[in-house]
Amino acid sequence: MEEEEDDPFIDDDIPDDFKRGKLDALTILQWVGLVLIIGALVCSLTIKPLSRKKVWELHLWKWELLVFVLICGRLVSGWVIRIVVFFVERNFVLRKRVLYFVYGVRGAVQNTLWLGLVLASWHFLFDENVQTNTAVLPYVTKVLFCFLVATLIRLVKTLLLKVLASSFHVSTYFDRIQEALFNQYVIETLSGPPLVDEDYVLAEVRELQRAGATIPKELRAALPAKNLSGQKSIRISGLISKGDQSSRQLSKEKKQREIDEGITIDKLHRLNQKNVSAWNMKRLMKIVRFGTLTTMDEQIQQATGEGDESATQIRSEYEAQLAAKKIFHNVAKPGSKYIYLADLMRFMRQEEAIKAMHLFEGAQEHCRVSKRSLKNWVVNAFRERKALALTLNDTKTAVNKLNQMCNVVVGLIVSALWLLILGIATTHFFVFISSQLLVAVFVFGNTMKTIFEAIIFLFVMHPFDVGDRCEIEEVQVVVEEMNIMTTVFLRYDNLKIYYPNSVLATKPIFNFYRSPDMGEGIDFSIHVATPVEKLALMKERILRYIDGKKEHWYPGAMVVLRDVDDTNKLKVSIWLRHTLNFQDMGMRFVRRELVLQEMIRVLKDLDIEYRMLPLDVNVRNVPPLQSTRMPTTWNYA
Repeated sequence: MEEEEDDPFIDDDIPDDFKRGKLDALTILQWVGLVLIIGALVCSLTIKPLSRKKVWELHLWKWELLVFVLICGRLVSGWVIRIVVFFVERNFVLRKRVLYFVYGVRGAVQNTLWLGLVLASWHFLFDENVQTNTAVLPYVTKVLFCFLVATLIRLVKTLLLKVLASSFHVSTYFDRIQEALFNQYVIETLSGPPLVDEDYVLAEVRELQRAGATIPKELRAALPAKNLSGQKSIRISGLISKGDQSSRQLSKEKKQREIDEGITIDKLHRLNQKNVSAWNMKRLMKIVRFGTLTTMDEQIQQATGEGDESATQIRSEYEAQLAAKKIFHNVAKPGSKYIYLADLMRFMRQEEAIKAMHLFEGAQEHCRVSKRSLKNWVVNAFRERKALALTLNDTKTAVNKLNQMCNVVVGLIVSALWLLILGIATTHFFVFISSQLLVAVFVFGNTMKTIFEAIIFLFVMHPFDVGDRCEIEEVQVVVEEMNIMTTVFLRYDNLKIYYPNSVLATKPIFNFYRSPDMGEGIDFSIHVATPVEKLALMKERILRYIDGKKEHWYPGAMVVLRDVDDTNKLKVSIWLRHTLNFQDMGMRFVRRELVLQEMIRVLKDLDIEYRMLPLDVNVRNVPPLQSTRMPTTWNYA
């Protein structure tokens, strides 16, 4: 059995809104009613005239107890919920796996306990004589039981939907959310000021003290102190928060609340699909859905003195390119054309800098980051973040629509159960309902089947997300929007294509985004009489070029002679593998074009060409040319 991993949010796993008890007008009235009814109940039991008094053949204290359950029963059931939550919080496994769902259905559970108390009190407080003499009481009991059944069914429906949504989001989107938030951290960190080296600052201060300078108290209080972890930097980790924190219209309390809703990069690294709780998954989704990529302008920060006011958002690919340019000039040394690992370590810790180097194209092979690779990475990070936010929004909309459908089904089930409990439904009534159901099945049966297939396709199969490039029926499309019943695609010319999900479930779907790094094939033909020496030299030069582009191609490319066609041409193929998949189709053809240019250059340098077979043309019995449309300069004599 696998051991449970530590939860990095063990201290702040529960939002403050749930930790604080709600004190509204209804709660105050319940407390006042609790005090008054308990006082009246004590008086009715201790004062003899009141203890003997009966109202409608029932003792007065029983009526008071019934009123107490009606008015204050929900308050008491809330206490029971808090006791259960207290014990759940003490258990680590239950806290991580169950607590979110306990809070999610706490209202339904509280109503269920309250109605259960009311029903039990109503049933056991009345004597049999009272029940037989009054015809209304049995119907009241049945009505209360109907409400209890409806609340229980609603509780089960809510719990199942929350479990489905939470497990679906964790298994499908957690890795993408974690990657997107780390990209956001890298962009914000590299666009901000560098870390301060404590040893350097302390050494400078000691030099000033040796020279006889007096350090002011304010500066002495602001001096960095060695941290226990051995890190040399003051800023150990960045805070990734959601929303635009730079708005001047936000109050300080709201700004602080938004910052508190963010997470630190250390906690983000420690999260995975096994230890992330439903609370934290919901928090990460909110950051992606409502947040944007931001950069930190050091000059504005120094001018204003407020870090939040210097955040600038990236809302388009053009702004992403500008942000990449600013990051390069901020990180690279003056006059340098590349960013090196040492430059990144001025802004983040070593392990974070090494992880960030793996994000850039060609950085692992050359141990440096070029301007082009940095620009491409920032633009791709913006695209991925935008697509992920749209995907999460569409998924939330789909879950809400599924909830509405479930509400309709639950309403029908509850109505049928109420008819049974109240005794309204007779044999003739059920025969009538059955006949109507047959008609409804005949009319809406195919629709219900389509809805069920669409739900299975969207939440179980889930072959794509918003922004994925797919191929359906030999047409490449990009997913634009996902709904319960339909999915909207964009073709290469931005033509919108609407596909029913039930139809998509029956078709093969090729997903380029989810595919690993993909291969490429280039075919061309040369003359069969090409010398073997030239063929070997051609292979060597083409493979040398491909091996020199490690940021574009994996090692192990092949140049093979595949076949001989028509006894006059050799069919040659170049097989190589990209360091990316074909989600970015433009980049694929850019790299392919570079290989084609090099291939043509090699063929020209080696004088390798393709010639058609000679054709013998025999002309016999040519008739005399007597056309008047021939040029006058032609002489036929």
